[in-house]
Amino acid sequence: MELIDNTLEPRITTDTMQDGTRYVSAECSSVVCSKNILMSLTPTPASPLTYVINKVQYVGGCQGNTTGVCRLVQGMKVADVITRLDGINCRGRGTSCPDQLARVLKQIRDKEVTIP
Repeated sequence: MELIDNTLEPRITTDTMQDGTRYVSAECSSVVCSKNILMSLTPTPASPLTYVINKVQYVGGCQGNTTGVCRLVQGMKVADVITRLDGINCRGRGTSCPDQLARVLKQIRDKEVTIP
């Protein structure tokens, strides 16, 4: 059984849907420089449970790095962002600002339920 260090996990604080766009905000782990992540996602027409990232914004953190991450993930599918950012470690902390985004996206993905 794998133990999860909950101090590394971000916490989703809001998750709402408005006019077909999903808005999520999350509080980052205290071990990273960023304080919050705000994002908007749109479901793809082919699969309503497959989301594309419209916009991501970090609150706090290294402005150049977080701005770069935000621009790079814009327009990407959630699954692709998770694949690219999951597990990035900053200074031996066990997580990083990009990893926090991947962790939030995994929480969103794992929260989805398909009703037959």
